[in-house]
Amino acid sequence: MPRTVLLTGFEPFEQEPINPSWEAVRALDGARIGDAVAVARQLPCVFGKAIDAMAGLVASLQPDVVIAVGQAGGRTELSIERVGINVDDARIADNAGAQPVDLAIAPDGPAAYFSTLPIKAIVRDLRAAGVPAMVSQTAGTFVCNHVFYGLMHTLAQRGLSGVRGGFIHIPYLPEQAARHPGAPSLALDTLIAGLRVAVATTLSTETDIREQGGQLH
Repeated sequence: MPRTVLLTGFEPFEQEPINPSWEAVRALDGARIGDAVAVARQLPCVFGKAIDAMAGLVASLQPDVVIAVGQAGGRTELSIERVGINVDDARIADNAGAQPVDLAIAPDGPAAYFSTLPIKAIVRDLRAAGVPAMVSQTAGTFVCNHVFYGLMHTLAQRGLSGVRGGFIHIPYLPEQAARHPGAPSLALDTLIAGLRVAVATTLSTETDIREQGGQLH
């Protein structure tokens, strides 16, 4: 029986008509990658509801791997996130009008959770495939980090240590960058190919490689 990889993307937010995270993951819905089948689902860009939706998907689909994907306008590469932190501090309101500031995501939770994806191996393989990529040390403090932390907290609370989870930020699509002069972008085909590589590497890599992936600031 094939393994299941859950890929999630977000609905559009901040006046954008599309969200590249959803456009990319939904293109992989049902795809066979290695010995696994990808399942794509959309999350609301809403504090609280996004974590609830993710927790429900983990319960119903019982995936072996969960990779949440989100938009990071202004970034130039696929950013493989290292850590989700236990704070909501929203620069803008979410799609339900909520704008939490300096609130814990899980009052009983640890300060942070590290990704359990092979983040450095993913970056290596993305670059080898011609896809710009980096290890990112921050997933921000908006709904993306909220979901990343919430996913890892859900896995920890349910004792699902065998389920690997993490988060990838992706740049704007070209049609979005056209409305944001000077903003970088990547083509949808590149994003889809990159996510396919990230899934394949995760499935085939038990222990991450050890090589430099940090930044000075």
